[in-house]
Amino acid sequence: MAPAASRLRAESELGSLPRRALAQYLLLLKLYPVFTKAVSSGILSALGNFLAQMIEKKQKKDPQSLDVSALLRYIVYGFFVTGPLSHYFYLFMEYWIPPEVPLAIVKRLLLDRLLFAPTFLLLFFLIMNLLEGKDVSAVAAKMRSGFWPALQMNWRMWTPLQFININYVPLQFRVLFANMAALFWYAYLASLGK
Repeated sequence: MAPAASRLRAESELGSLPRRALAQYLLLLKLYPVFTKAVSSGILSALGNFLAQMIEKKQKKDPQSLDVSALLRYIVYGFFVTGPLSHYFYLFMEYWIPPEVPLAIVKRLLLDRLLFAPTFLLLFFLIMNLLEGKDVSAVAAKMRSGFWPALQMNWRMWTPLQFININYVPLQFRVLFANMAALFWYAYLASLGK
């Protein structure tokens, strides 16, 4: 009887692990919103790059080792840029275009798609290339060749996601929602760098 009871207790503790993790995340989000979003952005950005590297290895059937420096670049970018910038952008949007403003849904989406998306993508190209140690001429060449296709793909992929995010996801979870979707987006952007 004792082994069955201990097995049931262990199974119930495993079930409570996600609840405890969520409760801890919510507490950290409340106490340290920018830091918590920065950390989760750094981790999820690196995970997106990791997925991109795994996909590339599989497609090329290349046994090359993991590019740890790329993972570190994505951690740095997610921690210092994605998390904090997204946090403040969503706060600004909530303040500047509150939900009760006429056509708020459309105005928010246009602000995000026409102002934030190009600016954020420009920062991505600039910072990532500088973190790779490329000079200004190489950064400019990369911008000329990759920015417009990446922005077009951004508009296609992110417009429906951001419509949901900025209009229906609670403010405190918008960065996390975007980070989860960004796993695939960063995989796409990383593939442009090769």
